[in-house]
Amino acid sequence: MGANWRINQLVSGFSPPSMTSEPLSGYKSRVFPRILFADRTLMPVVAWTLTAAIAAALAYYHWTYEGWRENILFAGAVTTALVAFLSLITRRVLFSIAVVACLVAMIVVASDVKRRYIDMVLHAYDVVFYLTSFATLRYLWVDHHAALLAIMAAFAATGLLSWLLYRADGTRVTRTTSATIMLVCVGVAIWASHAKGERRNTLFYWDALYLSSFYSSWAETVETIWRGQLLEALATQPKPLFQIPAVCEPTERPPHIILIHQESVVQPSLFPTLKYDTTLDPFFTSHDGKLHRLRVETYGGASWLTEFSVLAGVSTYSFGGMRTFVQSLMQGKVHDTLPQSLTRCGYRNSVFYPVPKDFVSNGRFYAAVGMPEIFDYKAQGAKRFNERDRFYYNNALKHFETHIAQSQKPLFTFIITAATHLPYHYRYDPDVNVPGGGAGTAPEMNEYLRRLGMARMDYVEFRAELQRRFPNERFLIVQYGDHQPVATRTLLGFDAGLTAEDVKLTPESLGLITYYSIDGINYQPPPMPDVETLEIPYLGAVLLDAARLPLSEAYKERLRLLAVCDGRYFTCPAKSEILGFHRRLIDSGLVEAR
Repeated sequence: MGANWRINQLVSGFSPPSMTSEPLSGYKSRVFPRILFADRTLMPVVAWTLTAAIAAALAYYHWTYEGWRENILFAGAVTTALVAFLSLITRRVLFSIAVVACLVAMIVVASDVKRRYIDMVLHAYDVVFYLTSFATLRYLWVDHHAALLAIMAAFAATGLLSWLLYRADGTRVTRTTSATIMLVCVGVAIWASHAKGERRNTLFYWDALYLSSFYSSWAETVETIWRGQLLEALATQPKPLFQIPAVCEPTERPPHIILIHQESVVQPSLFPTLKYDTTLDPFFTSHDGKLHRLRVETYGGASWLTEFSVLAGVSTYSFGGMRTFVQSLMQGKVHDTLPQSLTRCGYRNSVFYPVPKDFVSNGRFYAAVGMPEIFDYKAQGAKRFNERDRFYYNNALKHFETHIAQSQKPLFTFIITAATHLPYHYRYDPDVNVPGGGAGTAPEMNEYLRRLGMARMDYVEFRAELQRRFPNERFLIVQYGDHQPVATRTLLGFDAGLTAEDVKLTPESLGLITYYSIDGINYQPPPMPDVETLEIPYLGAVLLDAARLPLSEAYKERLRLLAVCDGRYFTCPAKSEILGFHRRLIDSGLVEAR
């Protein structure tokens, strides 16, 4: 302990406890962290035991909460591939599986919280959107700072745990082993993603398959990132930006407008082999005595896709893999919508909705596009989600009476019916004597035709009541079938055992054809578009034109495109015209596409 120790002391500034005045406790406080975090690792048996425990917990979650076999395999393979990828980099198994387990936990918790707020689970685009939008993060801090702090704390805790485990992990695997496991799991995930079938439209809304939903959503998220925006658009020569007029001054007293979303309604005459009561046919004709075909973008369900195209005036197909979520993703991002245009013209807008307004976030979407007055299932006093159409019509009539007695403002009323919605395996209102199908008609179709007969009866009664109660008021009535019922699948050549979402159709398919009609009470609408089939994004522009209201520049352009594309939108042969229109909408700020 002579000169050599003194030299070391001068160099290092450190003295052994026997030769310094520092108490033993102070020595321990400096040396113990080095021993715990740097000088020691967990014994292999402890590390592997912890690894096995975490793996068992993950396996239990996947097996219990991720649905059917192929879906479990898909989610489990992706999770295992992530663990293998981290172990390929670090060779530490406990560290890798613990980090992935923390990420899985955060995904599950975030999905559950999001579902409670907006009835939709976590999507991969949420991560991209929030991390690339300072304005959105600021909104979260102002309105949901507790949740944002919790997220930050979760990431901080995960980071600290990762650092500790990286230093303490006593497990080691070869990179060859990790790479082999990762490749096998990637292969299993690819197989399972095909085996489990195409994702259902309702998956992110109704099912609590939090992890597999999040994993599967990365494909469309990457597609969107590659495209650079949510809405497909074409970079074209700069064109004048669309302007929204500050005021709307109709040249004559505008009519009240009633837009009726006829749930699952299609004209039976579309199917020549179908035997039905032909007294139904006038229900589908317009003021010109003709039946006008409409091409929609969904079959058997997902009505919100049709609603979006009608109210926003763009095709859901143009959102690619994101189209299932357009109402949630585009809340507050679409401007100069159909209801907003009507508001500028002095209209009072309202919705009569047959289910709770939180269903697939529809209530928030309606309010964002200009219809904050929502009479949903509860507000209307409904006892079931599929009341007779006359129930909603009668509630609308009461609303008309109250408003017209107190105000001169015109009304825009969006009525959504429900009686013709599936399922068709039971007899709806069995005491009502109404024809079904002819001899040999399939039971589902027979029941559907019964309900269609009731829909015609209720509409005829509603129209008569409008004339009787409001003899001095003018009404424009626009109806449309939002999609075909699943009962038509056998007529389209599909098996009777398929569900609606198992029926795969191209945009040109007969299964996407329904109808629209325009009628007037004390009001004569102008001639209707002379096209074979109108595609759904044009319907809002046609409605505004039928009401003879001043059109914004964007809606004038829609009518021009209608003529150029002969009623087609997404299927327009001159696709550059449509994509160029989208570019102008984005550049003009009428659609925020990120």
